Amino acid sequence: MPSRLATSLCGVSLKTPVIASSGTYAYGVELSDLVDLSSVGGIVVKGLSREPMEGNPPPRIHETEGGMINSIGLQNIGVRAFVRDKLPALRGVDTAIFANIFGNTVEDYVEVTRILEDSEGIAGYELNVSCPNTKHGGMFFSSDPELLAEVVSAVRLAARRPLMVKLSPNVARIEPLALAAEQAGADAISLINTFVALAIDPHQRRPRLGAGFGGLSGPAIKPIALRLVYEAARAVKIPVVGLGGIATGLDAAEFLIAGASAVQVGTANFWDPNAPVRIARELDQFLLQHNINRAADLVGTLKFT
Repeated sequence: MPSRLATSLCGVSLKTPVIASSGTYAYGVELSDLVDLSSVGGIVVKGLSREPMEGNPPPRIHETEGGMINSIGLQNIGVRAFVRDKLPALRGVDTAIFANIFGNTVEDYVEVTRILEDSEGIAGYELNVSCPNTKHGGMFFSSDPELLAEVVSAVRLAARRPLMVKLSPNVARIEPLALAAEQAGADAISLINTFVALAIDPHQRRPRLGAGFGGLSGPAIKPIALRLVYEAARAVKIPVVGLGGIATGLDAAEFLIAGASAVQVGTANFWDPNAPVRIARELDQFLLQHNINRAADLVGTLKFT
């Protein structure tokens, strides 16, 4: 990849600022026959929990006019199986590997982190905080600054590697959550996660997804994601990673201009596993077209006047 695209995120070197998002790229190794994984800017693996999870009942995905609604239910093999069965192959991939972590208690997050800390081949962590805290009556970590700070602080104590926190858009204001993550020790924040959504089969008068509600992603959410990335980037001093509906190099450029230091590609991976590589190339063409020396020179350059 051209040197114009090379950047750094929390001290982690990236060949490009275009990263494959968690939940859309499996554990990375499954796509090695389709994609040159070493050409991807970075990979955030499928979310990892303390114990294996079967996920939600099918159907799990429904295509909408402007994207898709998914209700996978965080199905995963569990952190120990990931370390044993997936991580050894990932060590041979010349790109940054980030482990996405989730749980229903602070202790869950810390235990998953502890297990990963004993393993080589991981560049950093991404905390999925869009989970209900079972010790606080099901209140979501992502919706309360105090709960968010509690889990980030606990993981920060357990983690030597860079720590990124993935924020939810299902809140009244993003700034208090971004600040809480920063003050609790996050090295970066990523946003946005999906919007809670519902698709209905009018003939059956039932939800189209087995679990009822799901998470809306894809082009439909991009304008809102851009606004939230802009607001979060103005509120914190740590790097922001933007995601939400990115399918082209121009989309990626918009997020950088809004204040993101890097971007993640999610829904586009379902129809084009090579999307992170293609989008990076398209971003490079944009830089060439506008005589911009580095992708980093775009970051935070939005003008309102």
